[in-house]
Amino acid sequence: MQLLIIIILFLEFFVAAQFPTPQVSTPTSWTNNNISLLSISHGTDLPLSSVSSARIILSDKSISAALLQNKTFTSAVTGYAFAFYPAAGYGDGRFFLAVALWSNYKRDNYYYYYYSPTKTWSANRNKPVGENATLELLVDGNLELRDTDGSVVWSTNTSNKSVAGMKMMENGNLVLYDSNNNTIWQSFDHPTDTLLPGQKLVRGKKMVASVSDTNISEGNYYLSMTSQGLFGFYQANNVPQMYFKSLAYGGNVESIELNYDGSKIVLYINAPALGAPWPFINARADNSSGLFLRHDGHLLVYSTSPYNTNDVLTRFLSECDYPTVCRDYELCSNGRCSCLLGIAQDNQTNTQGESRCAEINATTCDNLQHHTLISYENLSHFSYTDDDAAALNGTDIESCKKECLKTCACRVAFFRQRSNSLFGDCFIPSSVLYFIDERDAQNDYKSYAFIKSLDNKENGRGSSRSNVNYKIIAGSIVGAFLLVVLATGFWFVLLRNKGDEEEGMEDNFDNLSGMPMRFTYQALKLATGDFQEKLGQGGFGSVFDGTLQNGDKIAVKRLDAMGQGKKEFLAEVKTIGSIHHVNLVRLIGFCAEKLHRLLIYEFMCNGSLDKWIFCKEPMLRPPLDWQTRRTIILDIAKGLAYLHEECRQRIVHLDIKPQNILLDGELRAKISDFGLCKLIDRDQSQVVTTMRGTPGYVAPELFSLIITEKADVYSFGIVVMEVVCGRKNLDRSQPEECIHLLPIFMRKAEEGQLMDMVDRSNNMQLYRPEAVQMMKVAIWCLQSDYKRRPSMSVVVKVLEGSLDMETDLDYTIHNPIAATRDAELGTTTPILPSLLSGPR
Repeated sequence: MQLLIIIILFLEFFVAAQFPTPQVSTPTSWTNNNISLLSISHGTDLPLSSVSSARIILSDKSISAALLQNKTFTSAVTGYAFAFYPAAGYGDGRFFLAVALWSNYKRDNYYYYYYSPTKTWSANRNKPVGENATLELLVDGNLELRDTDGSVVWSTNTSNKSVAGMKMMENGNLVLYDSNNNTIWQSFDHPTDTLLPGQKLVRGKKMVASVSDTNISEGNYYLSMTSQGLFGFYQANNVPQMYFKSLAYGGNVESIELNYDGSKIVLYINAPALGAPWPFINARADNSSGLFLRHDGHLLVYSTSPYNTNDVLTRFLSECDYPTVCRDYELCSNGRCSCLLGIAQDNQTNTQGESRCAEINATTCDNLQHHTLISYENLSHFSYTDDDAAALNGTDIESCKKECLKTCACRVAFFRQRSNSLFGDCFIPSSVLYFIDERDAQNDYKSYAFIKSLDNKENGRGSSRSNVNYKIIAGSIVGAFLLVVLATGFWFVLLRNKGDEEEGMEDNFDNLSGMPMRFTYQALKLATGDFQEKLGQGGFGSVFDGTLQNGDKIAVKRLDAMGQGKKEFLAEVKTIGSIHHVNLVRLIGFCAEKLHRLLIYEFMCNGSLDKWIFCKEPMLRPPLDWQTRRTIILDIAKGLAYLHEECRQRIVHLDIKPQNILLDGELRAKISDFGLCKLIDRDQSQVVTTMRGTPGYVAPELFSLIITEKADVYSFGIVVMEVVCGRKNLDRSQPEECIHLLPIFMRKAEEGQLMDMVDRSNNMQLYRPEAVQMMKVAIWCLQSDYKRRPSMSVVVKVLEGSLDMETDLDYTIHNPIAATRDAELGTTTPILPSLLSGPR
């Protein structure tokens, strides 16, 4: 009897010493090396990656028991292990800290252990650590991963939350718990690319697919859970493009949840409008199954064997509906890819030696006048899933083609024509990718594709030596003639200097193509009553109320300082005169007569936004309610998205502020005043120019004279902050410590007290949670590193609820206050005071 007790005690000691336990208490630490951690190899004949082992920290009970029994057990065992796993694709000596499904298989009466190459959760999927990295469950309850150099790679941020220990649950959930066994933190709340039975994907979270089967870093596909339902996106050129959506009836979706009912797994949608959870997807599986977003966008249910998978979206998507099933300029038909005849040929190979299709007559932004469109019927694109992605809604085919021809970045335009109608939607995707063959599809619309190419004359153009010589001789003669003309003209200019000044060089405007209506100065004097009623005063001139002879109300902007305003006047006429959008103030016409320079706009009866959000006299202007403010913010975002992404050249406004946001009779917002705008070619990532903007709204990078469209995103963030908070970013009527709103705003955000910042007027306090979410969008736009700010098209999708925002935000401020103060004092070198606009 005593011998039996000794044997039992020995076995218990052996298990505790050699095998990972299901749970540990604080404080505890692990070092990633073969000495301190149990290292288990999988069978070398398995079709896995070349990695040889995993270093286990914790495992559930089933795995611990199986390891103890080793080769003596008679049934298959599966379970989950929290471990350091070798990181394929990063070279030797790098590891992911992850949870993976383990299992065993039997061959020749022996059982072998292996782990699934699909990790169910990872702490550091984008930053693998090295040999001797450490994981510590600290005495204050924080679980912290540090790399070999001591830098913190990942943390649960659970300091001082009464964490007593950590355990690996049998369902694959890694849990930190307190002394009462209550969950403080769990991996189920932070999904990567997998959902397990019992796990929820809540609103605001997303599943991000890996780069490949072996590299679990974040790739380009992700599923996003929003209040409207589940959406699938592919990021091309950093622009999310939707390829899948499942809208829930009634909206207000709270989560989707995966469960196992004994023979199949079921994905439920939880929303108040649905009452009980609604089964969205179900598939036969075993109790070790999970839902896995593969690197190519397919959503799979996998069983104990990671190679026994089932695609659950086949009822929604065909093989050709996935954005990367084929390559650029290929045609997808029944899941097979081929080069599109007439536009692409198979004459390129990639680094793996695979053949690729290439454009036959590729276009560039340098030869816009020689662009033409080749039309195809019954070709569509995966972006049809997203109605909001259309460049033009309710338009016709010709307008769609013109939109592509005038947009340098456009390579392909798609037109989806509605049944029994001449109108439809025009799509201009950010990347070409491939085409879907719809010849046999039974749709309630017709599909057309227009592919940009060089016209035959330009493509076949050649030049012989004699032609070149002829051009050189002709050019020399013309050049000599021009020199004579210029010399003569120089003396003529000296003699006629005063006359030229009076004429105002009107030819500059006559030669501009696509100009709006031109008015005489006398006509505008009559329309404005000799400029009697002033609507506002700006840095370059004044704005007056006017009425045309047909009774239409107009706003007339008169430039007073020609030395400063002529360049801005030209920019505004050329820019806004050629673009049209519901959220941009329409330029009706202009006047260029002698020294007079005037712009004629549509009249916005409710004036500028600043008069509404900063007004403290309710009898004069009632405070805006939450719904109106939200609509105004969305209108501004849509206008900026159009300027940045849908015009031939990217247009950076560079002076977004409430004074330049005008409101119509329904309090819908429109962007105005393009005097400081900068045009950026599609093939340019940024430009360098003189400093411009309004103090308090200027992005930090502009002080180094670097301009991208992200400067407008920053200004938009300031405007959103002002609209929701109901006060100016720079307000000298406040106490000295409160003059600048931005640092207060960021500090409150970091402390989780943004609700304190919500304007207390009207019904704003009733919508504080929504207002806080809007302020988080503003913080995203105010990131000091402009590369971390979202594009305006992404902001629009976030505001509309079809996309979730970034949550890892930086609350530091990169010297905007000091820069703003210097700008006001006129002491900073880069700023040219003549280009700083005042209130308009």
